[in-house]
Amino acid sequence: MATPLSDTSLSPLKTIAVVGLGTMGTGITEVLAKAGREVIGIDVSESQAALAVTALESSTARAVQRGRLTEQERTEVLARVRTSADLRTAADADLVIEVVPESYEIKHQVLRELDGIVRPETILATGTNALSVTRLAADSARPERVLGLHFFNPAPAMKLVEVVSSVLTAPQAVAAVTDLAVDLGKEPVAVGDRPGFLADGLLFGYLNQAAAMYEAKYASREDIDAAMRLGCGLPMGPLALLDLIGIDTARTVLDAMYAESRDRLHAPAPILKQLSEAGLTGRKSGRGFYTYDASGSATVVRDALTPLEGAELTPGRQVRSVGVAGSGTMASGIAEVFAKAGYAVVLAARSEEKAQAAKARIGKSLARSVDKGRLSAEAAAETLDLITAAGSYDAFADVDLAVEAVAEDLEVKRQLFATLDKVCKPGVVLATTTSSLPVVACARATTRPQDVIGMHFFNPAPAMKLVEVVRTVLTSDDVHATVREVCVRIKKHAVDCGDRAGFIVNALLFPYLNNAIKMVQEHYASLDDIDAAMKLGGGYPMGPFELLDVVGLDVSLAIEKVLHREFRDPGLAPAPLLEHLVAAGCLGRKTGRGFREYARR
Repeated sequence: MATPLSDTSLSPLKTIAVVGLGTMGTGITEVLAKAGREVIGIDVSESQAALAVTALESSTARAVQRGRLTEQERTEVLARVRTSADLRTAADADLVIEVVPESYEIKHQVLRELDGIVRPETILATGTNALSVTRLAADSARPERVLGLHFFNPAPAMKLVEVVSSVLTAPQAVAAVTDLAVDLGKEPVAVGDRPGFLADGLLFGYLNQAAAMYEAKYASREDIDAAMRLGCGLPMGPLALLDLIGIDTARTVLDAMYAESRDRLHAPAPILKQLSEAGLTGRKSGRGFYTYDASGSATVVRDALTPLEGAELTPGRQVRSVGVAGSGTMASGIAEVFAKAGYAVVLAARSEEKAQAAKARIGKSLARSVDKGRLSAEAAAETLDLITAAGSYDAFADVDLAVEAVAEDLEVKRQLFATLDKVCKPGVVLATTTSSLPVVACARATTRPQDVIGMHFFNPAPAMKLVEVVRTVLTSDDVHATVREVCVRIKKHAVDCGDRAGFIVNALLFPYLNNAIKMVQEHYASLDDIDAAMKLGGGYPMGPFELLDVVGLDVSLAIEKVLHREFRDPGLAPAPLLEHLVAAGCLGRKTGRGFREYARR
């Protein structure tokens, strides 16, 4: 019979047992010991327990070298940790955190044994990131004292801790563990019990889609990872992150998510099964999506799939001058990028006035760079002198590369390409900067579809390093080679992909954003908790709702509609909440209100 839980029955959580001393268990042990807790580290393998002690000694020694700990403090931290291969040493713990493998059978066994060992008032926490806390609690003799405590890897560095309640969990247990997390210097977020919880619930769908994108040979592993790092500011690309997490672990999480959601976006990509069943589980095995120099190493080494440096076999066409069509932020930013690289640039718009206004915007941007010491006044003046503003596309008669950056409207772009077809000389490369429309539709508006390619710059173009180079089935090899060479000269990182909705970045980013909206719509978590979880648990520079409001909810909805129409996956259907906000004119920062409200300027 379960012990009743009163307000006074919980003593402070001073002695804590950690069961399972793998990477995560060892990291949690370090966090607890540094915060002054007595820690009992338990593992069935004495050799694993010894490895954990060695890892703690090394980690604390590095902390002393970096001035984060004194030698005396290090000695005290290590003295607070003792290890054992016997679960019965947890008898005096106020809290037990299990971090054993992601298996109901193993976790049930550990929790059942702990029921017979620990004191009645002890709290039992599971570190699962995929399994049902409710199911684990229901099998315990003390379900009101079982909850989830999900740290993120590496535990000493990552600020987020998800505190997971089941319908059986007592509020006092949640409060005690939440207070502990705060005392550890962590940011606790309270979440309900569903597979993946909050951060992993958003993260793993995105990782799964990246694996499927690679499996379909749409883009190389290097280009997928570079696109998400450089296009979204993420600390790691998705395939490298899968290798770090463990491909077998990712498959387990996704299986649990799919069992509940039945959303195809959560159905594990077949390549995850193939790799995990072959033992190619990522860094820990020395090989996953990438190959590493040893098991457990972070150092990637060349393998049969590594691209050769400078392996462009087809020479590109000569580009001396560039035409940029458009007068908005992207057009002026792209013109600035080309001029800084020394190209003569013709910036053309529908009127002389609009073109001059776009050039003036470039002048202000260059002046800001001078003020910040990034550019000399002389270099800024030379750059601006390379740009000629024109009120007609006839000015593109002599350019070697024409880049359109007009409104994201297919009919507008097709009309422009028909005009460029008449104005531009033979052999000119014609590029569209579309982020979601079919490049081939622009190409077919010309009599030279082999000369048309996508060059998707990211906003702001002068700062963002990524360009998605989008080939259609009609694009010639030398046009592709030309754009790759130009990207090198303008100091951008080019990634190759085919002509389908969203390319790499938006095809992976917007379903993640859409799923975040669904979480709010279903009252699973708040905007603030979701944004905090992704920044603190995933290292994202912005939370999904911050990003949606910056991008614009109307723009986001348009991209999500394109993705849904192209792939016809029900899971990609835009969340109704997004549609309602757009219909209400709440478009984000530009209107002063989106998911949040903003002060009017």
